[in-house]
Amino acid sequence: MFSTSFLLASLVWGSVGTGYFIYGKKQRSWPPMLGGVLVVLVSYFVGSALGMTLACAGLITGIHVLLRQGY
Repeated sequence: MFSTSFLLASLVWGSVGTGYFIYGKKQRSWPPMLGGVLVVLVSYFVGSALGMTLACAGLITGIHVLLRQGY
């Protein structure tokens, strides 16, 4: 049903997303807070470990770019 790599990727990316959400909430910054929610949602809805990793890495890159631009 679920592979070990999928479960591990889901655990890791869900934790990273939760961390980004908490960081954004404490800093009162919307890009990490919204990005954290999106990373958690990706970890729930994407069905493969590789797809999940690529999507989450793209979201984290987007968060980093937005923060560098001053949002």
